[in-house]
Amino acid sequence: MLIITARPAASTPDQEMPPTTGLLPGETVVREGKAAILFPSANEVFYNPVQEFNRDLTCAVVTEFAREQMARRGVKVVVPGEKERVVVNLADEKKEETEMQTGEEGGEEPVVTASVGECCKNGLRVLEGLAASGLRSVRFALEVPGLRSVTANDFSAKAAALIARNAQHNGVTHLLQASQRDARLMRGKKDRYDVIDLDPYGSPAPFLDAAVQAVGEGGLLCVTCTDMAVMAGNSGETCYSKYGSVSIKAKYCHEMALRIILHSLDQRAGVYQRYIHPLLCVSVDFYIRVYVRVHTGQAMVKNSASKQALVYNCVGCGSFHLQRLGKRTTQGNHIKYSAATGPPVGAECEHCGHRHQLGGPIWGEALHDVSFVQKVLSAVSGNPSRFGTARRIEGMLSMVTEELEDVPLYYTVDNLSSTVHCSTPPLLQFRSALLHAGHRVSLSHACKNALKTDAPPRVLWDVMRCWVRHNAPWEPFQYGMKLKVPIRVLQACFDVREDANPQSRRRHLTRFQENPEPFWGPKARANAGGGGISSDLEDRRKQGQNKRKNQITDATQLKSFPCKRLLGEKISELGCLCRGSHRNVSQELSLW
Repeated sequence: MLIITARPAASTPDQEMPPTTGLLPGETVVREGKAAILFPSANEVFYNPVQEFNRDLTCAVVTEFAREQMARRGVKVVVPGEKERVVVNLADEKKEETEMQTGEEGGEEPVVTASVGECCKNGLRVLEGLAASGLRSVRFALEVPGLRSVTANDFSAKAAALIARNAQHNGVTHLLQASQRDARLMRGKKDRYDVIDLDPYGSPAPFLDAAVQAVGEGGLLCVTCTDMAVMAGNSGETCYSKYGSVSIKAKYCHEMALRIILHSLDQRAGVYQRYIHPLLCVSVDFYIRVYVRVHTGQAMVKNSASKQALVYNCVGCGSFHLQRLGKRTTQGNHIKYSAATGPPVGAECEHCGHRHQLGGPIWGEALHDVSFVQKVLSAVSGNPSRFGTARRIEGMLSMVTEELEDVPLYYTVDNLSSTVHCSTPPLLQFRSALLHAGHRVSLSHACKNALKTDAPPRVLWDVMRCWVRHNAPWEPFQYGMKLKVPIRVLQACFDVREDANPQSRRRHLTRFQENPEPFWGPKARANAGGGGISSDLEDRRKQGQNKRKNQITDATQLKSFPCKRLLGEKISELGCLCRGSHRNVSQELSLW
């Protein structure tokens, strides 16, 4: 990422990037990937370099999606720096060789190729609903092959004009068109898009209903959520009003946030006899990002109830159980749908005796399509110079492919240890103990010390009891949380197994990177007024700093409110000793 501000003196542009000539005084150029984006002034730049990973990953996912879609249309996409064929495993390689031999024997015509920056007649139509400066759309036009058109939309007239100028500056006007519409109204059925990207400032909830209608059959929907304070459990009632699900403040809150947005998408799609198929869902830094395909089919929509689940979370020990909303039973070719039975827990937790919190509904199925993720991973690994964050993409996608697909949510080893107030067992030893007991276990990309396992909570607490007995004298009063039935049912073995250490950890991939820069995180909303932050607003911001320690004593700087006593009791101004304002009291009294 590079930021350049226009000055009287000329600067030397980087190679293979659009030149910075013709900039107006005060203009700023932000460069990322192959795009160079103009901003009217430095104060109006809403650019967060931390989200370069988001845009790189999106370009990689859309490229692989375009590769699959265009192959069905007889078009082969060509990516600069990529090998002729991207092979994920030997099975795919043999299958592809067989297809090539069949094509040669049949004498088929050579396939048409589509390169980056070219308009493909049978290509994909892409919509960025909230484009702002158009950076993501410009990168699509410059870096993703097989596109017919890219529509960069924004409700602001200034933003639409800026998008048009950036398209001209980067030389992609033949692919990219600026649009000024309300993203909530873009729901036409006749002219749907193959790819829709939503990356709003805050919650995407107001745009989800239109998005599931505007995306074409089997199209790709990409959604970013940055309102993690709501989705991670701080405001369950607000989360329900936006996404139709109650969030819980638990250790697995980041994965639960992913499942909440998937539940919301599937619920909104079901209204229009559509359903979703998640390709990739990740929790990154301060936001979450989901990539789903949207299909149409009344028969498949009937499965939606059985894909959703409620979460029973113990407030004492943190054990959780899932309760499906519906039940689906298959008998030969006949499928029967019925109401689920439950609950899966009693009035009190069977392990510690505390009560349960109820959260959800959440998406209870797999978060990823592993075969698709492997293709994206193979393409990024084979062409590492394409993206600036290729190492992190490779590390995260490697972890995603190692996760247990059919195990929702996770535990953390430090939370289990904190519950019983004992030393935290090494992650490899704890994973080995579960593997020795015959259970599956994996890590999670959403939390570096997470533990996804199909072992029931009883087994986890048995392992913790064995760990305490091996590392501390057996004295029940030392437990921070007295667990019920303190008799070991399982004899845990903590000998480290080779398969307890996943490949991504052995290869020392960049799985959880350090903070990229000081004060990183969500950025403040850019000021569209053209003059940056006003001096009055800046003074008020400084005035409000440390207001608890340095209290304002000047009455002229305090906010003024009408005197409530004077209005309620209609007493004279001289008889009121409060600090409220008594201006225009006669006019206010006339309203009573």
